Amino acid sequence: MYGAVSPQSNGKGLTHVADTLKASLLDSDRRSAVVADLQDFVDREVAGKGGLSGGVIKTGYAAVKRVRPGIIRSAIDSMLDEFVTALEPHWAAYQSQPVPGFGAFLAGRPHEVAQSLLAVADRRAQRSSRAAVTSVYGKLRPKGEQNVIEALPRLGDLVERHAG
Repeated sequence: MYGAVSPQSNGKGLTHVADTLKASLLDSDRRSAVVADLQDFVDREVAGKGGLSGGVIKTGYAAVKRVRPGIIRSAIDSMLDEFVTALEPHWAAYQSQPVPGFGAFLAGRPHEVAQSLLAVADRRAQRSSRAAVTSVYGKLRPKGEQNVIEALPRLGDLVERHAG
């Protein structure tokens, strides 16, 4: 389950626990838990969408899941290394900033962070041989930046929890 995290303290201020995200999130002992939490995170983000565009997202997400059960977990696992690489410079910058929480740090740089994460998904969509997946992604991509921006605080908290 994902949720808020409190930065650890050494009595002198905030202390961030992992030097690199790669070392912590991609560790073979933690990877499965990271992937499971990210799948739960994506499911909750999609379920929380409202309005007409939310309905389109929910329909598209359900369609992709129908194409191949387990596709979301598989996609997260296969893209995790690239997503961690995209987040790594933000994590390094966060460690040198007095911002309380990686989620807040990411939310303070919404367009930059969203574009780095969406670039990973865009490359993956371009390489996909599944017409249904590329079609759904193409329909959802125009609102992608806004959806990622809205999720950054919760994503950052999830990442920080696993980086500890």
